Amino acid sequence: MRDRDGFAAGDTSTAVRPTAARPAVMTDVAKLAGVSHQTVSRVLNGSANVRPETRERVLRAVEQLGYRPNAMARGLVSRRSNMLGVVSFDTILYGPACTLLGIERAARTAGYGVSIFALETVDRSSVLAAANSLADQGVDGIIVIAPQMAAAAALHNLPERLLAVAVEAGQDSGLPSVSVDQVEGARLAVQHLLDLGHRTVWQVAGPSDWLEARDRTEGWRSTLEAAGAPIPPLIGGDWSAHSGYEAGLLLAAQPDVTAVFAANDQMALGMLRAFTERGIRVPADISVVGFDDIPEAAYLSPPLTTIRQDFDEVGRRSMQMLLRLLEFDGATAEPASPSVLPTLVTRDSTAAPAQR
Repeated sequence: MRDRDGFAAGDTSTAVRPTAARPAVMTDVAKLAGVSHQTVSRVLNGSANVRPETRERVLRAVEQLGYRPNAMARGLVSRRSNMLGVVSFDTILYGPACTLLGIERAARTAGYGVSIFALETVDRSSVLAAANSLADQGVDGIIVIAPQMAAAAALHNLPERLLAVAVEAGQDSGLPSVSVDQVEGARLAVQHLLDLGHRTVWQVAGPSDWLEARDRTEGWRSTLEAAGAPIPPLIGGDWSAHSGYEAGLLLAAQPDVTAVFAANDQMALGMLRAFTERGIRVPADISVVGFDDIPEAAYLSPPLTTIRQDFDEVGRRSMQMLLRLLEFDGATAEPASPSVLPTLVTRDSTAAPAQR
């Protein structure tokens, strides 16, 4: 029997089990996964020419055997450092932190080490300084997590010959880019509330200098316009639960509010507290949808309906894109990667509208 890539899917019981004295090698992974060692190599190097089910089988075998590619040997053959640089920024926000974790996981699977440069301030000069520092370390390429406009603008001035991929930098970064479709995520949230029968949906937005906040607002507004629904005044926030709490106090004083879309889960959490203090029941009086699906979302009171982002997929695609650039030494233009689609997670914070 052969797998869909044409390689024999033999009895995995014949796979040699690694020991402390003999760590796992690529042929062990190939035997356990029932594929050739060439297929294992393609998976570890992020090649797109592997069927998804085969990729999953290889990655399971890698994890089961604890296989780690010999980065030094690979570097001697390819004349590369097998190190990648990641420019991020010092934040405790859930989205950027999970994006960084997704990139680290994808790099580790591909056999690359990661050198992280975390910025305390995000502006053009600091992003360029970080890129130059990583280039001096001899990294093979860099991934820049650039969700803020200042960081995205700096990407046009990166050092020449430094191969780079941008994450969450919008379509105008000038670099190959991977991002979650934030507009679609907002559309899913707003359409869910409209489908429940709400006349319109209010929004508590993120900071105006964040590309993600801008796109979520665009998705909110365009969905209301397409439905012919009234567009309420936009309420600004700063991603924090405190700003969501302050917005919740304002919304609680508006008797016609029945549905709110918060641009992230932390602000939704703050709104829930404000509504409770004002005697407003969720979802009986006001329905609330968040964005991100933080681990605590399912345990809020009530459990929060929200939009989930696939950060591991963002990491995998950004690594795949960078490895493609390395394979062709940047000479082949990388086609724009399709955006990673978010999903709606329905819980108990939304319901059909009732008279307040």
